[in-house]
Amino acid sequence: MYNLTETKLKRFSFYTRGHPLPVSCHSGCPAWCCCSGEDNHLRICRQGLGQSITMPRSNVSLSPKPNCSPVWFICVLLGLSAIHTHAKEVLTVPQQVSLSANKNTQQLSISWLGGAATTFDLMILRTELNETVFYETVSVTVDQASGRHQWNWTSVEPLECTSLSIKIRARDAKTTSEWSNTQILQGSDLPTNEKSQMYPQDRVVPVGANTTFCCIVEEGKPFGKIRVGKAVMNMTRLSRRTYAATVVNQRPSGKTGTNVVCFDNPETIMTGAVVFVGYPPLPSDFVCETRDLTSAVCRWNEGRDTRMYGRRRTLYFVNNRPQQKRACTFDQWEGNWTLVAENLLGQYSLTDVAEISHRLHPVAPANLSSVVHAWNATVLWEWKYTGYSSLALDCQVEVTSNGYTTNQTFLGVGLRSVVLSDLYPDEDYSVRVRCGAQHNFWKWGDWSKTFSFKTSTTVPDAPDVWMWINRDNTGQVIWKPLTHRQSHGQLTGFEVTLWSPEGNLLHTEIFSQDTYAAPINLTQIAAISGDKVIATVIAKNNDGVSQPASVIIPLRVTDVGPLAVSRTVYTDRGFPLSWQSDANATCGYVVQWHDAFCTQDCPVEWSKVAAGNTDISIESANFEPGVRYNFSLYSCSSEPPELQQRWQGYVQELVPSGPVSLSTQQQGSNIVLTWGEIPAVNRRGFLLGYNVYISNGSKLTLLANLLDPETRNYTVKGFPEGSYKFTVKAYTSAGEDTGTTASITLEPYADWLILEILASLGITAVFLVIVTFICYKKRKWVKKAFYPDIPEPKLPGDWSRPQGPLDVKPSPHSMVHIVEKPEWDSSKEMLVVIPEEDEDEEGQGIGDEPVDTDEPTSLRYYNQVVDERPIRPRFPDSSASSASSLDSARTDVTYTGIQTSGSSLVWPMDPQGSSEGHRPPADLPVSCGGGGGSYRPQMQPRAPSEDMGLVSPEPFLEPQAASGGGYKPQSSWHFDSPVEDGESGGLAPSLGSPTSVASTQFLLPDGEEHAEEKRQSSLAATWFTNLLSSTKP
Repeated sequence: MYNLTETKLKRFSFYTRGHPLPVSCHSGCPAWCCCSGEDNHLRICRQGLGQSITMPRSNVSLSPKPNCSPVWFICVLLGLSAIHTHAKEVLTVPQQVSLSANKNTQQLSISWLGGAATTFDLMILRTELNETVFYETVSVTVDQASGRHQWNWTSVEPLECTSLSIKIRARDAKTTSEWSNTQILQGSDLPTNEKSQMYPQDRVVPVGANTTFCCIVEEGKPFGKIRVGKAVMNMTRLSRRTYAATVVNQRPSGKTGTNVVCFDNPETIMTGAVVFVGYPPLPSDFVCETRDLTSAVCRWNEGRDTRMYGRRRTLYFVNNRPQQKRACTFDQWEGNWTLVAENLLGQYSLTDVAEISHRLHPVAPANLSSVVHAWNATVLWEWKYTGYSSLALDCQVEVTSNGYTTNQTFLGVGLRSVVLSDLYPDEDYSVRVRCGAQHNFWKWGDWSKTFSFKTSTTVPDAPDVWMWINRDNTGQVIWKPLTHRQSHGQLTGFEVTLWSPEGNLLHTEIFSQDTYAAPINLTQIAAISGDKVIATVIAKNNDGVSQPASVIIPLRVTDVGPLAVSRTVYTDRGFPLSWQSDANATCGYVVQWHDAFCTQDCPVEWSKVAAGNTDISIESANFEPGVRYNFSLYSCSSEPPELQQRWQGYVQELVPSGPVSLSTQQQGSNIVLTWGEIPAVNRRGFLLGYNVYISNGSKLTLLANLLDPETRNYTVKGFPEGSYKFTVKAYTSAGEDTGTTASITLEPYADWLILEILASLGITAVFLVIVTFICYKKRKWVKKAFYPDIPEPKLPGDWSRPQGPLDVKPSPHSMVHIVEKPEWDSSKEMLVVIPEEDEDEEGQGIGDEPVDTDEPTSLRYYNQVVDERPIRPRFPDSSASSASSLDSARTDVTYTGIQTSGSSLVWPMDPQGSSEGHRPPADLPVSCGGGGGSYRPQMQPRAPSEDMGLVSPEPFLEPQAASGGGYKPQSSWHFDSPVEDGESGGLAPSLGSPTSVASTQFLLPDGEEHAEEKRQSSLAATWFTNLLSSTKP
């Protein structure tokens, strides 16, 4: 059995103290155990710590009367077991909780008595709003000396903003103690403190930090806003009167800090604070050195600006001795040095360790002086400390003259003077000196003060002599001005002497110190000397004369063929020239250059090149852009200089300064642009060609790029008629000039049209001549082929009498029966009918032959060639008719039952035929009383008869096809032409010959279907008739 002692009971009663038992406890149960009473199936006992034990339902039957004996026994057993277990698990409630606040750091220190526990739950609340600020489980060890636990908490808000409540309880895994008594840290927002406040005040924070400001509003006033600088911040309410705002990533503030202001609702400033944002110190380059080999001087660099000023500034300590400046001095060298820099944001320390001999920084030399000569000088100085006398020094002397500075280094123990060589006479110099330790060199000492002196004068240097020869056999002896370093003092003049090759003095002349050329006349000198003369020049000053400088001048300039001129391009180092070595150049070469367009007494420059060198870069301060320079290379020997090579070049090519002179001219349908040459002085560069443009308003369109700079014209082709403007621009490598514009109006080319017409006429004339020539050569064939002779009537008798009407008596056996068609056209060619009575009137005085009136009515016609010319309706006079009837024969015409037309036509008379006296008149009228039409006898060609004394007229070729509406004699005779054969086919050949006077002919009109064709053939035959008549031999 488990014995329940008194001690255990007392301990149990302690644990149950303060925890009242349930009201339903059975009266028979002990005070520390409570049964459910009415629920016999479940009994629950509650202990002081709130732990419960659930008991299984008992199987013991209970009487209606209260009976606790079995129940009491069970409860006792369970209670003893619970008491034994809880005695091991109960934790101590933290006691004597105390608070300590550091309001500058916003840190709250909490300490308490917590027994042996090491883990605690810590809860911090805002008292007024009962909001949890911090609730975490922390591990805290007990302080063995005081037996207390302590933990520090840093608040985001200042601790003055509002009151905070703190509670603590011990924890062991899931087991915790009761909370400790609540401790309250009073804030500044208590009702007793009615004024407005803002925290933190004058806080110093590092750059980039976040800071929370709180504003406690005055009692009874509304809150407005919190503004940091010019920015309005978002706020958080902490209590009834307290509002907070957080500024993040703060930037460095100014000397007076950054203002944080709190406003009420009408935007009236209630209160405010200032925050200072900066950096902790970060010094560098801390070093200590000695100047006198005894004391020490320490220096450092403060580094970045901390933005902390006034009482917040950074303080410095060297070997725990405060320092106000960035340098400090100590009387003795200590060897080890420590620098500490600190401000409200932190501190930083540097150390330096060194021996004194390794940190010597010499002082500046003092009391400099000099001893000068023409070509050197001695500089002297003194030391401030006597310890330098035994110190090995390395001294540097800086020498400056005419803007140029050189450094020279000297070594020595206790060095106090140096000798400067390679100086120039009559030259101003300034020097300064500094030194350093030769062994264990640390750094150069300070520069001394600048000391100046001037060297002595001496005789000048020999001048540089050259010559210039003009084309008129005159020239100059020229020399370069002596610089200040060459004159070695003030010059007094120059002396020029001419010597013969044998050493005889020819002429001497003195020139002033500002003259650099002596004129010479080669013609005059040649009269007293040979082919050359030697000119010498010496310079003079107060200390004496220079060495003579000479040049050999040729007195007779021989014409040498022009050398090829090469081009040279200017670079950043000048004009690069190179040439082949000349074995005769014993004393080197001379390169001469001048303006290419200067010809008389040119301002020439030159440079001498030592023998063996074959290249040089020419540079001169007188070079100007856009100017062409000629470079000439002369070889130097014992003879006069000989020209070897030539170059031309520009320092910088520019666009031509003047445009070309442009003119336009029309040549046919082309336009010829012609321009003049740009003067060489205006080119300002090497011409590369010309650009030809056509102007379209303000726009220029390129027509041609002429790459030949010698081109002076350009032909524009293929443009229609109109007005055009052309612009020609010359260009160099720098670009085009301004150009010249010329206008032209392209007009129709009349001359060309005339030439075309003349050419056409010429070709036609040549063709006609050729055709005429061929026809003339072949005239017999042509005549026979196209116009055979028509046989003329063979009439007996004497035809030598004067011309007149020819009366032919009608023969009973010579009759022409005219058969007409009613539709025959009277306008066609016909026989001219002359009534018999008219004939008698015209034939008076010619013959008195009787007229046979018994014969049928007869008409006479003249055997003549009918003219194809238009018919003129007129009757000729009787004389004309008589004169035109010599070659006519008379034939009686009998009209046989045919309807006739009473038309009478007359042909004009051919003057030529009349004058020849052998051609029948062309317009002799023949009247046909009863009919119309033309009858043309078919004549055979015959040879001229000398017995008759007449020339047979040449008949015109009159093809039968050409006679429209006429009649054809029906006989066996017909033309040789196949056409005539065809036309006469079907007629009886027994009708008779056309030359027979005893034949009867029937003249039939042509068919209408061939009328038009015959008329056209008649026109062609007429032309050939005229042609052959004029060419008949």
